[in-house]
Amino acid sequence: MTGFFESLVRGHVPAVGAALAGLDEPARRALGDELVAHVRRRRDNWWWGKEATALAVAAVGTLSTATKAAELLGRRSVWLREADPEPVVETARQRGVAWLADLAYRLAERLPRNEPGEGWHFVAGLLVAEKVAPPTGDAFVTGWAQAMWWHPGNQQQHLPLLDRLRADPFLDALLPRLFEVDGAGLELASWGFGDDRQTVPRALVALAAEGRLDRSALLDGALGRLLRGDRPAALRPFVDLHDLLAPTPGEVTARAATHLRLLADGPGPVAAMSQRALRSLAGDVELESLLDVSRAVLIRPEKTLVRGQLSWLDRLARQRPDRAAQIAAVVAVAVEHPAADLRDRAVAVAERHGHRPVVAVAAPVAGDELPPPAPVAAAPPAIAEVDELVEEVSALLGRRWQALAVERVLDGLVRLATTDPDRLQAALLPVLQRHQVGAYDHMWAVFNLSVQLHGVLLAAAAPAEAATRRDRWAGLLDECDRQALRPFRGGPAVERARRSALTQVYCARLAEIGQRLDARRDRGLLAAPTSVTGALDPAALYDRLAALGDRPFWRWDLTQALLRLPAGVDEPLASRAAALGTPAGDELASWLRGDVLPAPAQQVVTVGRRNRSGSYDWGYNRLPVRRTLVATTPPEGVADRLGLLTVTPQPSGRHYDGWGDLWPAVLPGHRGLLAAHLLPEIAAAAQEDAREGATILPTLAECTGAGGPALDLALAYGLCARHEVDRAAALDALLMLAASGDLDAVAVGGHLGALAADGQVTLTRASTPLRDAVAAGARLSAWRLLAAALPPLLAAPTPPRGTPDLLTLAAETATATGVRIEVPGLAEAVARGGGSRLVTEARRLARALAT
Repeated sequence: MTGFFESLVRGHVPAVGAALAGLDEPARRALGDELVAHVRRRRDNWWWGKEATALAVAAVGTLSTATKAAELLGRRSVWLREADPEPVVETARQRGVAWLADLAYRLAERLPRNEPGEGWHFVAGLLVAEKVAPPTGDAFVTGWAQAMWWHPGNQQQHLPLLDRLRADPFLDALLPRLFEVDGAGLELASWGFGDDRQTVPRALVALAAEGRLDRSALLDGALGRLLRGDRPAALRPFVDLHDLLAPTPGEVTARAATHLRLLADGPGPVAAMSQRALRSLAGDVELESLLDVSRAVLIRPEKTLVRGQLSWLDRLARQRPDRAAQIAAVVAVAVEHPAADLRDRAVAVAERHGHRPVVAVAAPVAGDELPPPAPVAAAPPAIAEVDELVEEVSALLGRRWQALAVERVLDGLVRLATTDPDRLQAALLPVLQRHQVGAYDHMWAVFNLSVQLHGVLLAAAAPAEAATRRDRWAGLLDECDRQALRPFRGGPAVERARRSALTQVYCARLAEIGQRLDARRDRGLLAAPTSVTGALDPAALYDRLAALGDRPFWRWDLTQALLRLPAGVDEPLASRAAALGTPAGDELASWLRGDVLPAPAQQVVTVGRRNRSGSYDWGYNRLPVRRTLVATTPPEGVADRLGLLTVTPQPSGRHYDGWGDLWPAVLPGHRGLLAAHLLPEIAAAAQEDAREGATILPTLAECTGAGGPALDLALAYGLCARHEVDRAAALDALLMLAASGDLDAVAVGGHLGALAADGQVTLTRASTPLRDAVAAGARLSAWRLLAAALPPLLAAPTPPRGTPDLLTLAAETATATGVRIEVPGLAEAVARGGGSRLVTEARRLARALAT
C-alpha cells in the first residue's frame, strides 16, 4: 500500500478514497493498524488542509470504532480547521459506518477551549450530515460563535448575518448556552461580514421581532450573563443586546432587582446600562432599595456613573421633599470620593436639601510614608535531583521564560548531565517530546535564544543531538570570541556584531553549556546567581573559583559571572582572588579592584516610524508617529567590544528581541543601561497596546546602579500603558524606588508631561496609578512628579485629556504634604477664565498652593 500512503501524505483525497473502495473489511482494519503506526512514526507529523481531510477519510474508512478514529484525528499534530467533512461523510456512507455521530461528539470534546475554531467546522459538518443534536460543551458553543464570522470555503458566509442565523440548525440548541459560556462574548463582537457589518445583538433583536426568538428569554439571558460577569470586552455584546431590545418600563420593573445589583456591583458599562434603565422608570423604583444601592454607587471610581447617581438623587429629593433629608444623607457618602469635583458636587447637593456633611481634613505630612524596602531575596538553592530538574523544565516550557528559572535549569543541566546522565535522559526526553521541543527550530538559526536553549535541552536528553550540534556551537563560540569583554581600554579595535549584545552573551553561554554536557562531574555554573535579581555575591564567586583550582574555566560563564557582581572595590577579597594564582582568579581580582563595566552616557532622542514596506502595509498606520527613547554610548576612551554599552534607538515598528524578562539578570548592576535596552518594549505597552511589555519594571527597580533618563522614561511609559497589569507594574516599581530613595520624581514627571503633550501617550491612563501611589503613602513623590508633569501639559496648545485629573490630584497632594512647589503655567491657566474643568481644577491647585 505504498501508493496509498504517498497519496495520504500529499493530501490527494480522491486517490485515498479510491484505494479504500476496493478493500474488504479485514483488509481495511489491517490498513487501519498500519495507518496509526504511520502517523505515530512520521517525523514531519503535521496534517492540515487537504492532508487532514485525507487522513480523516482514511481513519473513517479503515478504523473500527469512533474511539480509535477520535484518538487519531484528535492528535495535536492534526489540524482540522480547513478539513472538508463531505468526503469523510461519503466514505462513511460507502462503508456503512454507524458511528460517525459518535466520532463528531468525541472530536467536539477534544476541541481546544482557547481555539475552538480548530476543527469546529469539520465537526459541525459531520453533525449536520448525521442530523443529530449538537453538543453543548463550552468549546463547541464558543466555536459556534466564532464560526458565524469565519467559515472556510462556505458561500453562506457571504449572506447577511440575520439570514445565516435564521437558517442556522444549531440556533435553538446553542443560543441559551451562549449566555452561559464564559468568554463567548469575545467572539460575538466579531460577527458580520464585508459591508454587512451587523452585530449579533442586532440580528437577535430582529429575530425576536419576527417571533423567531423569545424576547423575554433574550433579556433574561443578557442580564444573567451580566450578573455572572466576565471580561469587559466579553460583556459588551450583551450590554448592546439589552440596549437594542429597548426594554419597556414594565420589563424593567419586572427586573428591577437585577438592575439594582448590576448598578452596585457590575463593571462600569454594565452599571451605566442599569442606571439608564432604572432612571427611565421616573420614580417607580422602590426608594429604600435605591438608597441602599446608592451608598455603593457613590464610592465607585467611575466618575460618570457617580455624577449620574448624584443627579438622580438630586431630582428625587426635589420630587419627594418628605424624604429629602434622608436622600441628602445618602448623597453625603460621596463627600469622601477621591475626585474633588464630585466631592464638591456632593456637598452642594446635600446642602441644597438641608444636610451639612462634615468634611474631614487631615493634617499635612511633609514626606512619603512608605515602609522600608524589603531586602532582595536570595536565589533558591541549586537543583540537585533529576525529578526536580525535569519538573522545572516542564514548567519553563509552558510559560514565558523567567531569568531565575532559566538559570536554575541551566545550572541543573550542567550538574546532573555530568553526574547522572542515564537517569536524566530517561526522564527528560519524554517531556521534551510532549512539548515538541525543537520541532519548529531552523537548524541555521544561530543567534536565536529559543533555538539554542532547545538545543541544550535536547543534547542533555539525547546524546545524538549533542553530536549533531557540536560543530554549530563551536562556530558560534569562534564568532563570539572575537568580541571580548575586556580590556575596556586599549587593545586592538574590533568590529562589533550588529545583533543585540545581550543576545550574543546569552547564546555564547548556551553554546558553552551544550559543550560542557560531555564533561564528568561538573560543579555547576560559575555565574549561577545568588540573588533573585540575578546578582552574584563576590564571595560566592571566589569560593567557586577556589574549588575550581587550576582546572580550565569556561570563558563566557566567567564573563557572565563578572557582569553579575555588584559595583565597588573590595581590595581584601581581590587580594585573596589574586593569591589563587589562576587566570580566573586574576580576572576576579582585576574586577574587584575597579576594572569593571563602566556606566554609559545616556542621551534622550526621538525617533519616527519605520519605512513603509510595499504599497500595502496594514500595520504602518497603527505605529506611533514619534517615540522618545534613550541612546547610550561608552564613556570616552572605553572600548565597547561586546556592544553592551551601546544602544542605538530604532524607529518604531522595528522588531525587538522579546526576551526582556531575561536581560535584568545579565546586567543586574546597570539599571539605566537595562532600561535603555528594554525601552522599546516598554514604550510599546503605552503606544501600541502591547500586553505585559512593562511588567519588567519592578525587576528593574530591584536592580542596582544609576537609572538615569532611561529608567525615568520607562516609568513614564509604564504609567500610561494600555493594560492594567502593566500600569500596576509601573506603580510597584515607582513605590519601590521611592521607598529606597532612588526615584527621581521630577524627571519622571517631566518625561510624563512631555510625552503626553507631544501626543505620544494617553495621559488619562496615568491618573489611577498615581492616585494609588498617593494612597500607598508616596504623597510627596507623587506631588513632585505632578508638579513637574503639569508645565508641559499646560503649555500645550490644547492640554491633553486627563490634565484636569492631574491638576486635581496635584491640589490634593499639595494640601496633604503642605509642601509648596511652583508650577509654571498655572497662573496663565487660571487667567483663562470660564467654567471649563481645566480652569476649575487649576484654580483649586492655585488655592491649595496659596494656603
